[in-house]
Amino acid sequence: MSKAYPSNLTLAQYELMSDLIPDAKPGGRKREVDMWSVLNAIFYIMVEGVRWRSLPGDFPAWQTVYTYFRNWRKDGTWVKIHDRLREWVRMENQRHPSPSEAIIDSQSVKSAAMVSIAVGYDAGKKITGRKRFMTVDTLGLVLRVLVTAANIGEREGGKQVLKRVKQSPRQASRLTTIWVDGGFDGEPFMQWVMDFCRWIILVVLRPEQTKGFTLLKKRWVVERTYGWLMGSRRLVRDYELLPETSETFIYLTMIRIMVRRLA
Repeated sequence: MSKAYPSNLTLAQYELMSDLIPDAKPGGRKREVDMWSVLNAIFYIMVEGVRWRSLPGDFPAWQTVYTYFRNWRKDGTWVKIHDRLREWVRMENQRHPSPSEAIIDSQSVKSAAMVSIAVGYDAGKKITGRKRFMTVDTLGLVLRVLVTAANIGEREGGKQVLKRVKQSPRQASRLTTIWVDGGFDGEPFMQWVMDFCRWIILVVLRPEQTKGFTLLKKRWVVERTYGWLMGSRRLVRDYELLPETSETFIYLTMIRIMVRRLA
């Protein structure tokens, strides 16, 4: 085992996750690496915001750790683990595993200098980088994430992330209502959601003539979730070459939050 880094999973937290970890592929060599150490290494990268090559030497080799991270991103393992934990947290809070309401919002973040794929300029926020579209339930737990260039409009990004939610029957089976802010307003977007998803859009607008922070119905939930993400230094700025990797680190941040709640 590695040193007792603050980002490490406890034994109880690892045991909770261990049943969700895929078995080694049949026909290959027996898995020799300690999966507890691999998970701790990935969470260290995420929380501390270091490069893969800067992983401390008491973790498994960074190449091994990165291979697990990448393979499980590509085959959907991280999303499956995330979704199962979200269901458990909802049941722990006496909620149905599938929500009936969701909130959608976007967040523009600066990208690192070496990032060139899916990068754009958000004229409204005056940020060059990427935009995170996120759907969460009323507990603030993530349903689906979409990372795009920052110049993608709210309605276009909203459609894409809602398609991802719709394509996951387990989490969309009871959805009826999507709460949005004024950026997603407009008859064409509302009609598309009704026609394609069979859901109702409810817009929460900021009261006129208000200045500073205002607690808005439902919308504060997704803002709090964005705040949770800032606990991972890897997400304070977008350092990832691929937007899919950025999405994975968001799911991983939520996995760590949910595991700590459950164990």
